[in-house]
Formats: sequence, C-alpha cells, structure tokens
Amino acid sequence: MKKIISYLHHHYQEIYKISLFILSVVAIVYFFPNEAKFKYDFQKGKPWQYEDLIAPTAFPIQKSKETIEKEKKEVLKNLRPYFEYQSKVYPSSREELKQKFQEKWDERHPQKRQNSRDYNKNQKKLLWLYDSIGNRGLVDINEKIKARFEGNSLILIKNKFAREYPYSYFFSPESVDEFIAKNLDKQKHDSSLIVNTLNPYLNQNITFDPNKTQQEREHLLNNISKTHRMVQKGELIIGQGQPVDEKTYQILISLKKEYEESLLSAVSLNYIIAGQIILVSIAILVLVLFLYYFWPNVFDNNRKIILILLMLILMSFLTGWISESYPASYIYLIPVCIVPIVIRSFFDTRLALFVHLITIIVISFIVPNSFEFVFIQLIAGIITIITVVDLQKRSQFFITSIFIFLSYSITYIGVTLLNSADINAIEPIHFAMFAGSALITMFSYPLGYILEKLLGLITDVSLMEYSDSNSKLLRKLAEKAPGSFQHSIQVANLSEEVSHIVGGNILLVRTGALYHDIGKMKNPMYFIENQNGNYNPHEELSNTESARILIEHVTEGIEIAKKNKLPEQIIDFIRTHHGTKKVEYFYQMELKDNPDEEINIKDFQYHGPAPFSKETAVVMMADSVEAASRSLKEPTEKNINSLVDNIINKQMQEEQFYNADITFSDISAAKKILKRKLKNIYHVRIEYPD
Repeated sequence: MKKIISYLHHHYQEIYKISLFILSVVAIVYFFPNEAKFKYDFQKGKPWQYEDLIAPTAFPIQKSKETIEKEKKEVLKNLRPYFEYQSKVYPSSREELKQKFQEKWDERHPQKRQNSRDYNKNQKKLLWLYDSIGNRGLVDINEKIKARFEGNSLILIKNKFAREYPYSYFFSPESVDEFIAKNLDKQKHDSSLIVNTLNPYLNQNITFDPNKTQQEREHLLNNISKTHRMVQKGELIIGQGQPVDEKTYQILISLKKEYEESLLSAVSLNYIIAGQIILVSIAILVLVLFLYYFWPNVFDNNRKIILILLMLILMSFLTGWISESYPASYIYLIPVCIVPIVIRSFFDTRLALFVHLITIIVISFIVPNSFEFVFIQLIAGIITIITVVDLQKRSQFFITSIFIFLSYSITYIGVTLLNSADINAIEPIHFAMFAGSALITMFSYPLGYILEKLLGLITDVSLMEYSDSNSKLLRKLAEKAPGSFQHSIQVANLSEEVSHIVGGNILLVRTGALYHDIGKMKNPMYFIENQNGNYNPHEELSNTESARILIEHVTEGIEIAKKNKLPEQIIDFIRTHHGTKKVEYFYQMELKDNPDEEINIKDFQYHGPAPFSKETAVVMMADSVEAASRSLKEPTEKNINSLVDNIINKQMQEEQFYNADITFSDISAAKKILKRKLKNIYHVRIEYPD
C-alpha cells in the first residue's frame, strides 16, 4: 500500500494529465451521435470516385424532401372542409315557431280568427320557408376557412353519410334574406309579420367540424408514399467515373439510409462506440505529442491543457447537438472559429492553428460532406488567425467576424460551383448560417474572459489593459514613488527588447516589469531612486533593519497586487525579480562592521522563489542591470559592458536561472541587448583611437 501511495505521490502530474486526456476522449465520444457511418462520400454533380456500386440488398428509393413536399401540396388541393348537419336544430323549434305566429297574428289581426283563410295561408308560407331553409341548411363560412382550402365546395356529413356540395348550395345569412323576399307576395301575405316571426328562428344548422377535417388531412398525407420503387439486389447503381445526377443521388441517399439503419440494428452499438473512441484518441494523442515536443511550457501547465480540451469538448457538444436536432445546413451555424480566437488570446498563432485543425478533424467524423466541411472551416480558421495575429483591441473581434463571414461565403460559393456547375445550386440559407456563426464568434471575447477567471490564465487583451501606465495602480505608484515608477518603465523597455530576441511573451514581460516594484509604494523614501536631497533614512537604521525593509518590498508588493486583484502571472514577477539573492550592500556592510561575529545570511536574503520562466528571468536581469547602472559615475562603454557581465554572471553563479527555461545562448543574447540599450540611454560614444 505504501508503495502505491508513494508511486501516486511521485507521479501525480503524469496521472493527472493522463486522466484529463481520457476524460476528454470520453466526453467527446459521449456527444457523438451513436450511428453507423456510410463508407462512401459523394456529392451531387461530382463523379463517382469508387468502383462500380452494386446494390448489396433490395431497398426502396426514398423520395426527396422536395418531392414529398410537392406531393403534399398536390394532395392538399383536394382536401375539403368537413361540416356536420345539426338535425335537431330546426325540428325542435318548429312547434315553438307556430305558437309564436299565433300570438303575433292575434295581436295584429284580432278581428280575424286563427282558422280563417288568411291565417292558414300565411302560416303555411311561414312553415314552408322555415322547412326549406332548414332542410337545405344555413351556414356561415368565414373567410379564414375559405382561405385554408382550395376549391369552392365542402363535405357535408348528414345522417352518417358524407357528400360534397358547393358552397352556393347552402343558405348564407345574406342569401337567406333574398330567398325569403323572393318567395313572399305582399298582396297575398303579411310579409312583415312572417319575416319578423321567422328571423329569430333561423339558426345555423351546418357547422364546421375541425376534428374530422384534421383526420381527413392526416389520412391524405399518410397515404403519400415515401418511396419511388425498389432497387433489386445485384442491380448496378452507378459506375466508376459516372457523374452523380439527381436520380442517382437520391438512390445513393436511400442506400445510405438503409445501410445505417440496418447496420445499427445488426451490429452491436459497442463496435461503433469503439471506433469513435479509437479515432478521437488518435486525434487527442497527436495533440498531446505536439504539445510535448513543441510546447513543453503548455504541456507542463495543467490549466492550459484544460483550456484547450474544453474548447474541443465544447465544439463536439455543439456539433453533436445540432447534427441530431436540426437540418444538415445548420452545421455551419456552429461557431468553430471561436476556437482559434480563444486559443490565440492565450497563446500564439501556431498553437491556435494546430488546435483548430485538430478540432475540425474531430468534429468532421459526425458531419455530412466531411471533406467540404473541413475545407471551408480550415480556410475560415486560417483567415481568422491572420486577423488576430496582433490581438490588442476589442474592435478586432468585430472585424474578425466580418472576415469569417466573407471566408465562409466565398469558399462555399467556390465549392458549390465546382461540385454542381450550377449557380442555382447555391442555397441562400447557407449565407444566413454563415452570418449567424460570424455573429456568435464575437462572443469569444466574453468567453475568453470567463475562461480567464475560471482557469487563472491571462490573455493578451488583458495584458494590454494592465500595461496601460494610466491604470489606477500604476498611477498610484507614479505619485507615491516616482523614481520607482521611472525605474519600472526603463526595466519594462529593456525587458521588452530582450524578449524580442530570446523569445517569450513580450506583453507579459512588459506588464510584469511595470508592476514588479509596486511594493516600494509603502516605504518609498527607503529606496534611493525616490530620495531627494542628501537625506538617507538608512543612516538611522542598522544594516539588518535596512535589509529587512528592502526585502519586505517584495512581500508588500504581493499583498498590494492581490488586494488589487492582479493575475497570478503578473504577481510572479513581483515574487521572483530578486529571486533568492542577498541585499548585497547591507550584507557587505554588516560583514565590515562586525568582522568577528557570525552573520545570519537569511537576514539579508530575499525569500524567492528564483525565476521559473524565461519571462521572469529576463525581468530579473533587466531590473538588476538598470538599477546598478544608475550608480555608475562614468557610464563608458567599458564600464557598462563590465557591469552587465558581472551582474548576470553572478546571478548565474547563484543559480538564479536554474528553474527557468532559458539557455546560455539566450543569456548571451540578453547581455548584448542590455549593453546596447544602456549605451543608448547614457549616450555612450565610440572611443576613436589617437
């Protein structure tokens, strides 16, 4: 058990990295659709690149979506609205109508008896009109119903029998008035009495039946055949080199569907998942090897690895979700170009391009027309990276999105014309998808900010903001310790020049150099660059106390930085710019003042740590050299060369660069740059021979 614990303890980093890569493979495969993949890749209008294709089994030819939609429209032209005859409406009111007529007759003609000839004649006409209208039917067909159905007829269900009638056959609220007026003779009938008595009893007895209409609609649509005919086993589908025309394309689509459905049911799903795991694992392994050999600083940083893997998983999730839930054209709505933008924000263009390439390779496993997809996304990704090479302003994200849209659109037009040789094959919906993807890409800025905070990393855009000399903290440094502020600016300029030659993150170096001495704000007068006049407070302190105050500017700087929420990457420069060196002046003074006593060297030693990156090592060199150069009484070329060599050589002897990824060649180049820049600062001229 102890051996296992000891092994885990000593190999924690390796186990953690392996776990990250395994989890990323599992997550990516989890978002993949679990379906078989057709082994042939084909496009309409493009020659068949494989051997003659013989039907391996009998299968139906599926109709295209366009054909089915066209047939649906044709079928629905024959759909008529269903109405029901309400047989109980009129008979139930007939006796009531007779009674009402009697009452009104007595009121109007009290002198005439109800069994008189006039009474019988008017009552008979009233009932005849009532029965005629009721038997034929009264219906009010609104404009919405007429607009929904073609034709001028309806299906009437009467006594459980359905029969088609034209709309004009039935009485409407308008035509019933005409019918009554036409059949009343004012000389023979009391027209006003009949009309006033009849109107309240003329109710609609034919009503729209939406349920029956919907059932008939579904019945018509369900009867549409989804296939043309059967392709027989052994039948030649297409020969090698033949172009894929519309008819053959639909046959291939049908074969693909038959293949995927039958394979998924016949072959264990585990084999499909195993294939996905193998392919994704290979892609992740290639990424791991690239980081290990060419980006060791990224490979050694687990947070940076997590960032890269998160982008891969995010794109896999979006692709899998859209592929399963939406039409094929929607895959171009996926903002794949967010990947190179985000990676470039944290790293450089080379890594951004490689991660983008791995991403589109992985997600191409699950998209249709994978070659076309990879080609379009690769071109758009390269253009994206070119536009964000010098990522310093937020406005660049908007400009980049415009270039992404143009890249997608132009590449798509070229691919479509090549494949179909028909400009009408260009679908406008794709341009809407490209525009949507470009707009979503602008969210890479807030996404980068979120990842920055979650993972404790820092982007170039943030570094530009922090390196602004008008920022709150740097302005405070300039007010409280103006000499230290000027010193920090000089160190930043020197470090930036060195980083241009030896490599490293130039923005990070400059920003770290600007903040490396913010701890001097607490006791600015104890540092020589801030002293005015001849007063030196160290004259009133012991060597040990003076050394303690100088050493504390590092810890105080760390506290100030954390209070102001500076990123850890910048705080690292505060921690390491003196490394584990001694406060040499006061240490030597202590030795001189107390030659017979044993001196505790820790009282005069900075707490470290020593620089652990190329950037922090460069700032240490620039800081020490710039500070020491101010003490030169005669800044000649010889003295400057000697000063730089002595300081940096001593730092090497004290193993200050032992943990930093900086080479002897880099250090030698740094010396040359520092010497040249210091000579420029002090205006050293070449000494001509006598």
